[in-house]
Amino acid sequence: MSNAGRDESTETEESPVADTEVMDEVSPSAVAPGPARVDHGVTPAMEIASAWAWRFLVIVAAVGVIGYVLRYLSEVFVPVTVGALLTALLVPITNGLQRLRVPRGPAAGITVIATLVVVAGLLTLVGAQIAGQFEDLSKQVGEGVQKLRELARINFGLTDADITNLYKQAQKQLTSGGALGQQAAAVGTTATHLLAGLFISLFCLFFFLYQGEQIWSWLVRLFPRRAREKADSSGRRAWVSLTAFVRATVIVAAVDAIGISLGAAILGLPLVSAIGILVFVGAFIPVVGALVSGIVAVLVALVAKGPIIAIVMLAVVIGVQQLEAHVLQPFLMGRAVSVHPLAVILAIAAGVVIAGIVGALVAVPTAAVLNAIVNHLAGNDLDSDPPPRPRRRVRPTPAE
Repeated sequence: MSNAGRDESTETEESPVADTEVMDEVSPSAVAPGPARVDHGVTPAMEIASAWAWRFLVIVAAVGVIGYVLRYLSEVFVPVTVGALLTALLVPITNGLQRLRVPRGPAAGITVIATLVVVAGLLTLVGAQIAGQFEDLSKQVGEGVQKLRELARINFGLTDADITNLYKQAQKQLTSGGALGQQAAAVGTTATHLLAGLFISLFCLFFFLYQGEQIWSWLVRLFPRRAREKADSSGRRAWVSLTAFVRATVIVAAVDAIGISLGAAILGLPLVSAIGILVFVGAFIPVVGALVSGIVAVLVALVAKGPIIAIVMLAVVIGVQQLEAHVLQPFLMGRAVSVHPLAVILAIAAGVVIAGIVGALVAVPTAAVLNAIVNHLAGNDLDSDPPPRPRRRVRPTPAE
């Protein structure tokens, strides 16, 4: 073949590559120009502002709908959330029993029954302590009320007649027919809801421990096929954050209960076990629980031992809570479940509005889970390595 023929065949073979490179250099707008832009007389700044405005309204509407649904279904949503929190706390026990060759179903049942036995034992201990110290406690309460009357008379200028009239008005308001009936109905309704919520939580706890992985796989399959990988990874990251939060909260609550109980025992206060259990339960409700349990401990000290011991007890409560806030929580929680204090307060307020005390209980772990999911979807995971950069494919050059 002549040189001209070889040159001609080379040009013919290389022409697709050359055409492709030429097409790559041409901008899309030059190949397929879009429709001409119509001038509506709206400035670019106004267009940007309107785009932000309607998106913001859509987000607010979505949040409002979600809040309304959660409040309407709070009697179902809150027990399920409590069951998830208990699962995050108790799943190591079930896993340990399964490693001991116990089948998964019986292991989950044993975990639930053991939890009920422990809770019943703590309640029995508190009841026995209150019953054993009832006479002394009633006498101390009477003396404490008398001390409070004296303090009110000295500091606020109230006479015995004024205090008696206030007491009679409160008693009359409490025992009036309408108010008493409404309060009895409210107490009965609340007790019914609590009982139903308890059964739902225990039911969810058992099946979350028994078939949690299957339930999660079913939930992931509800997402579109292209979003399942992200949904699965986000859920697992949220579960890690929730587990870390619950376990750290249990440790912090135990330290609070032990510290305040030791202080109460050293000061010779009654109901030491009851105070410790109340502090332990209250520690699961951030800010509000610690405040209420601390007030109860100080009031018991005031009634039983007087104002000096009450001040000492207040110092003990403040010292233990400062140790918790500045040492234990930052060390145990870590960066994986870090939530801004403003977000904590807003979450607690929203939880109280939606579901009362139980809403305050689940508000902060819910905020921690949402924070973990959002950070993961945005690629801002705090405790994971950045994803590897994609390798660029090199286009093969034509052989000369």
